[in-house]
Amino acid sequence: MEHTYRLVISCPDRVGIVAKVSNFLSTYNGWITEASHHSDTQAGWFFMRHEIKAESIPFGLDQFRAAFEPIAREFNMNWHIADSARPKRVILMCSKESHCLADLLHRWHSKELNCEIVAVISNHDDLRRMVEWHEIPYHHVPVSKENKAEAFAHIDELFQQYETDVVVLARYMQILPAELCGKYSGKVINIHHSFLPSFAGARPYHQAYSRGVKLIGATCHYVTEDLDEGPIIEQDVIRISHSDSIEDMVRLGKDVEKNVLARGLRSHIEDRVITYENKTVVFD
Repeated sequence: MEHTYRLVISCPDRVGIVAKVSNFLSTYNGWITEASHHSDTQAGWFFMRHEIKAESIPFGLDQFRAAFEPIAREFNMNWHIADSARPKRVILMCSKESHCLADLLHRWHSKELNCEIVAVISNHDDLRRMVEWHEIPYHHVPVSKENKAEAFAHIDELFQQYETDVVVLARYMQILPAELCGKYSGKVINIHHSFLPSFAGARPYHQAYSRGVKLIGATCHYVTEDLDEGPIIEQDVIRISHSDSIEDMVRLGKDVEKNVLARGLRSHIEDRVITYENKTVVFD
């Protein structure tokens, strides 16, 4: 995998943004290998992502940030630059369902996902052997009505201990407290087993069956304090019919869930997702 820097920007739209950034990079012989732009004309907001050959820039990221800061101030940019050589540190969280966890572990093991899975946290002990076969630490943190505050305080300690960049709720069947959602805003990804905003909350396949829908789906989104209402990263659907039972829908839906979660996580760890208000721009 080529060593690149990923420059990601969002700012009020105006003339000259691309020219200014391109001129800055060309001044230092920066070699752009991928460039993506999007202008939201309704919101008056501009989004861009550049991948730059790291070896073409004559300094490291700290000097890059210092040199680029005047341009960022001039255009009122929200921006960051990331190094592809520093894979994001990921914690997976799960309960008893294994399909999403197993899929992500397989993709990581086969090097489809350029990240470090540093730990798995679960409120059950069922999936320990699967995780430990991959030589990844497994933390069993039971959660009940009585110990919820204590349990999530311990989970927060684990997030900090592992210097976590992103947390993936791979069918983790507990609701994160508002304090954690706020503290790790934009860093917690969830898979919901319906095509949001339809059938939010619990037992979405049962809701879909009762409604007689012809499409079921899955949604990968960022976690916020509002349940299942965070910015959407990735979605997909599969067609069903009146002859499909709830069990059929669950079986068919699992394939959609794991694929949507993997695509959403991949976009995030490659710095392809920019959040604005309660929406996202996702560059392919």
